[in-house]
Amino acid sequence: MAIKKSELYSSLWASCDALRGGMDASQYKDYVLIMLFIKYISDKYAGVPYAPITVPKGASFKDMVALKGTSKIGDDINKKIIGPIADANKSLGSINIDFNDPEKLGSGKEMVDRLTELISIFENPELDFSKNRADGDDILGDAYEYLMRNFATESGKSKGQFYTPAEVSRVIAQVIGINKNITTAETTIYDPTCGSGSLLLKVAEESEQGVTIYGQEKESATAALSRMNMVLHNYPTATIICNNNSTLTNPLEEQGELKTYDYVVANPPFSYKSWSTGLDPLKDKYGRFKDYGIPPEKNGDYAFLLHIVRVLKSKKGKSAVILPHGVLFRGNSEAEIRQNLIKKGFIKGIIGLPPNLFYGTGIPACIIVIDKENASNRKSIFMIDAGKGFIKDGNKNRLRDQDIHKIVDTFNKQIEIPGYSRIVPTLEIEQKEYNLNIPRYIDSIDETDKQDIEAHLKGGIPDIDIDALQKYWEVYPTLKETLFEPIDREGYSKLKIDKEEIKNAIFSYKEFIDYSQKVNKVFDTWKNKNVPILKSIDVDVKPKQLIHSISEDLLQTFQYLQLIDKYDVYQHLMTYWHETMQDDTYSISEEGWKKAGGNVYRLIKKIKDKKNEKTKEKPVEGIEGIESKLIKPYLIIDLYFATEKAAIENLEADRNMATLTLEEMEEEHGDEEGLMAEATNDKDKITENSVKARLKEIKGNKDFADEEKVLKEYLKWIDKRKDLDKKIKAEKAKLEQLVWDKYGMLSVDEIKNIVVDHKWIATLDANVKQELQRISQRLTWRIKELTERYESPMPSLIARVKMLEEKVNTHLEKMGFVW
Repeated sequence: MAIKKSELYSSLWASCDALRGGMDASQYKDYVLIMLFIKYISDKYAGVPYAPITVPKGASFKDMVALKGTSKIGDDINKKIIGPIADANKSLGSINIDFNDPEKLGSGKEMVDRLTELISIFENPELDFSKNRADGDDILGDAYEYLMRNFATESGKSKGQFYTPAEVSRVIAQVIGINKNITTAETTIYDPTCGSGSLLLKVAEESEQGVTIYGQEKESATAALSRMNMVLHNYPTATIICNNNSTLTNPLEEQGELKTYDYVVANPPFSYKSWSTGLDPLKDKYGRFKDYGIPPEKNGDYAFLLHIVRVLKSKKGKSAVILPHGVLFRGNSEAEIRQNLIKKGFIKGIIGLPPNLFYGTGIPACIIVIDKENASNRKSIFMIDAGKGFIKDGNKNRLRDQDIHKIVDTFNKQIEIPGYSRIVPTLEIEQKEYNLNIPRYIDSIDETDKQDIEAHLKGGIPDIDIDALQKYWEVYPTLKETLFEPIDREGYSKLKIDKEEIKNAIFSYKEFIDYSQKVNKVFDTWKNKNVPILKSIDVDVKPKQLIHSISEDLLQTFQYLQLIDKYDVYQHLMTYWHETMQDDTYSISEEGWKKAGGNVYRLIKKIKDKKNEKTKEKPVEGIEGIESKLIKPYLIIDLYFATEKAAIENLEADRNMATLTLEEMEEEHGDEEGLMAEATNDKDKITENSVKARLKEIKGNKDFADEEKVLKEYLKWIDKRKDLDKKIKAEKAKLEQLVWDKYGMLSVDEIKNIVVDHKWIATLDANVKQELQRISQRLTWRIKELTERYESPMPSLIARVKMLEEKVNTHLEKMGFVW
């Protein structure tokens, strides 16, 4: 049975990572990705006339497989596979990856074994790219992304800069408006520091019309990787230039002039010290620094930004650049450059990102959005402080789907959100000396939870703290009066109920119940619209378009509800998509509902043989070993065999009772003077055999009648438990067969109902209810916190201390100690 895509990616990474030995991941990635490239072009283009990539005869992946185990495998891969492919495809440039390098791959048998095993990994029949689709809804793009992210993670602080995190790339791709503005495939997009090309590709994917791609990269091996990446993602005509010099020193030209582009995206090396090597900024023939200023000699952040401003087309050029936060506020020459850029109106927006997102550095960065369209009329800069929206992912931070969507929505719609985003007038920026440090304009610091001294001294909950929960009182209008009542001091109230009853009071309150029903109705609206769409999925479905459609509709449906955050609900869907629905949808798209849902197979587990240290495979026995791509056995059992399941649970409850009874008997009678003290084995344990042996010793002896009675009772419960074990085993075997047979009898409609209604929708419905619980739990927690904070005012604390002191003194006096 075919494995799921997510399992394929992880097993592919695990296999590759295990082979790299002492080689750094930043180097080993080149070998793995070249292997992926050759496998792809062999599956996709070998023997295809007029293909954009030529696979010479004798240089396909199949020919590489024939080299496995041969003594000259490394040299032959270089000469018989990579060399002919490079010669036949001049656009790829030189592929300077040596498969015969003993320092990296070992020598002799070590090299032969390592390369043989690496080839074997890519022989996996699941890695079939012959039907790869250009829309990206296939294993290739996701497998590539998975590998690149893992390579970047493993490459260390200074070696992961070849890869821009996909989440940040998605933000950039959507805030520069490439999809809504592009009208022709001749629209150009350029990355002057393109690395492996991941940022370029993410932006290109946003264009429905297609784009013409240009990239420039200093490192030849990384440039080759980028070219191959373009082919892998169906952009074989992309132009990736490597001239072994900095982009700033040797930019791309067109007819002797600096080439310009419609869009530019970039993640330049932060604070690059050697930016001016080979370049005299004062005599720059392209005029990139004219009218702006010269960047600091040892910091190239603004050098790259000014290069990008210059290569943007003059009327409508747009760009998004990732730079360290320092560019927003550093002084001296950078302050001068920043002021000139602001005065020209080129900076449309600034997005502050969380720290530790990037693989080359842990410092926080920002996205600077440049837009030359209507720049002369621009009177403000739109700022977003997105620094708190992320999730921990290992030793890095990562933007969640909801963080990305919120940033993009807020920026593109220019929505002002207190503490998050703001349209900042240029006049205000001028008054602050053109310093763009985001905290100067957006106060995103959480308001301090202030302590009320008077409440601590005299008691009562400050009304100002109760009123701060206004968003709840707007949804539950009379709940506030139900929970609180004023005291004899103005500005203070007290809780009307016991603090332990707060949760129950809120959760059982009619307005809370009404609000819950309202949320459920909103979810039902989304469900009723999208369930038919989900059930209409077929082999032609495009999973990425599907999730975009249903997730956007979910956001739209939940947008007007108070309290519940539509982005939180959206994240539940996206998380479940990545964990489960994506695999399910790909399975349906490849095999159809019947095969993906109705075909079952036995799971295999790997067991290490202790004798010979070899790994063996063994089927997983029982219901737990039954597997279907779409439907877990518990769903079949719950829907069709609930009676049988309940019968087994009853038997298991009886068995648990028998076990509990035996344990209680051992505890009651097993001590040194107990009736079962002598019924132990040589390990001081009470067992069936030790009990039988003791009964044999005391049989017929009236002096041990009570002991005999207890021991016989103990054996009776052991027999009962053994009988129950047999019954449970038999009933489970029957249920297992029923489940196995039922899979084969499922109709397509039944499979759709199980998967969509009882698996996908049921999970999302539970997630929405979880959000409701979280909302009320937060309110419960806050009210209880305020109550406990002020429930013991200073006078009562002093009185209690005095009382305790008097008690202690009394005890001391009784003991003969007199103060």
